[in-house]
Amino acid sequence: MKLDKYSGLDSPVHRWDPRLKLVGLMALALSFAFVTELWLLPAMLAVSFALCSVARLPFSFLAGRLRYPGIFIFILAVILPFLSGETVLLQLGPLALREEGSLEMLMVVGRFTAIVTIAVVLFGTAPILTNIKAMRALGLPELLADMTLFSYRYIEEIGSDLARMRRAVRLRGFRAVRLNRRNLSVLASLVGSLLVRSYERSERVYQAMVLRGYGQLRSHSHGFQATARDVAALSAVLLVAAGFVAAEVL
Repeated sequence: MKLDKYSGLDSPVHRWDPRLKLVGLMALALSFAFVTELWLLPAMLAVSFALCSVARLPFSFLAGRLRYPGIFIFILAVILPFLSGETVLLQLGPLALREEGSLEMLMVVGRFTAIVTIAVVLFGTAPILTNIKAMRALGLPELLADMTLFSYRYIEEIGSDLARMRRAVRLRGFRAVRLNRRNLSVLASLVGSLLVRSYERSERVYQAMVLRGYGQLRSHSHGFQATARDVAALSAVLLVAAGFVAAEVL
């Protein structure tokens, strides 16, 4: 499912000027990363989910974006309560559930959820090209903007190539049910072939772009025009972000 699948919806967040939206939501996400006080966690989650609701993004879409990065956070959440801290809440044989680790686990999971939700709202309410144009209008170098767009575009292509290659090896009888030497050799060859194909494709794409004038003088007009409502929305979001930082410091 594409990240900008619901970028065509009509909501106040979708209509927000992309440049100001990028500045405001990035500032809000950074303020969430700054927070370490557990009592601020419900407010962080409430703000992030409220923005997602205002943007009219389906919960299934948000859950799908949280799923894969959430695997690593889940592993950390399982381990942390048993490794961090000294106050034992519950003894489970050789394992001890500790209070400090449990509180840290809640903080990590909550902060991760809030920040990723903000990122989904940011990049899910406008086409990826519009977001990159907004970054470019804010001063992102052309080379980095182009690399960002190409990376996003060809991650899907690489995923399609990988799916076809996996289907091909399965049709030839390969089943990676055990991590023995033969299976590891086949998987290594699969990854190597995928990398070589990706590199060769990037070379062909770059040569085709150069033949079409890539790198020549280009217009830097972005076509964005902020309104008073956009500025007011930015001010409100920055005020909320400043409030979280002030609450953490004080």
